[in-house]
This record gives sequence, structure tokens and C-alpha cells, in this order.
Amino acid sequence: MLMNPKKSVLLVIDVQAKLAPFIHDNAAVVEACVWLARVAERIGVPVVVTEHFPEKIGGTVDAVRAATTGAQYVGKQYFSAQADGCLEDTAVAGCEQVIVCGTEAHVCVQQTALDLRRAGKQVFIVAEASGSRDPANRDLAFTRMRGHGIEIVSREMVAFEWLQRGGTELFREVNRDFIR
Repeated sequence: MLMNPKKSVLLVIDVQAKLAPFIHDNAAVVEACVWLARVAERIGVPVVVTEHFPEKIGGTVDAVRAATTGAQYVGKQYFSAQADGCLEDTAVAGCEQVIVCGTEAHVCVQQTALDLRRAGKQVFIVAEASGSRDPANRDLAFTRMRGHGIEIVSREMVAFEWLQRGGTELFREVNRDFIR
């Protein structure tokens, strides 16, 4: 199935100040999350950002916060944002497709994705925008999620599927400003 901008939401999970420095290749993960958030905003896809115990782990890192000014932010205590219930009053509840990125891939990202899938959502994990402290845990999470019908995609797959076609002004803008 293709990702459709009219059916999608971008869910950014727990890219937080006190955790981010410990994520393997954290600068690249944060940059990919920022890129996705900016593309989503330009195309008109809603963005939801979760923060796990922000009073202890810190808020969302500045770069992601700056890229998600129009996003809905929710706090959570469960590893799975779906199990926590914090997504009920967000764009996630009304969308068929949830494009997920964030940290940690084998904990909060995976548990949220599995619960969203069980709830009947089409779930896509953006590989380069999802990280863990240990890359082996990230890779194991990707394998496990694939086995449950969750698709692992790249950020360019997301952008081009959301764009749906070339030759439009929106395509030219996104291609010029985001695609390298």
C-alpha cells in the first residue's frame, strides 16, 4: 500500500533532550525527524509529537521542536503511546496511516507501532529517522515489526508517496527544498 497524504499523520516519538545524546548516530536521526516534519508541514500532513516523562527526560530536542511548531504535543507515561491513551484526541485517532519516527526504536517506537497495528492502522516506520542506543536493538525491532505487517520505509519513500506525482509546483518546491 502507498502512503497517502490525505490518510496520513506523522508521529514523532520521544526525541528528547536527555535521551538523544545516547542514541546511536543521534545527529542523523534528529536531522531525519526534522526533515520529515518539514516535509509533512509543507504537504499538509498533520504532525503529533510525544514526550515520555518530559519532566525527567527533558522536552523534545530544540531542532525537532523548531520544525514542529504546528504539531500537537502529548505527554505519556507508558512506553506505547497507543496504550497510554494520549493519542485519542490527536490526528492519529482519525488517520488510517501512521508514519512513525523517533526513539527508541526497540522500546517506545516498537510498542506504539505494534499497538497501532493491532488497532487496525497501517503503520510505517521511517528507518533513518528511528534510533536506539544500540543499533542491534534497532535492527531487531525492524525485523520484529516487519513480521507484524509494519512497513519499514525511507524518508524519501514517504515524501514521494505523499507527493504522488511530479510536475506540480508542490513537487518542485519539495524537490528543491528537501530532496538531495
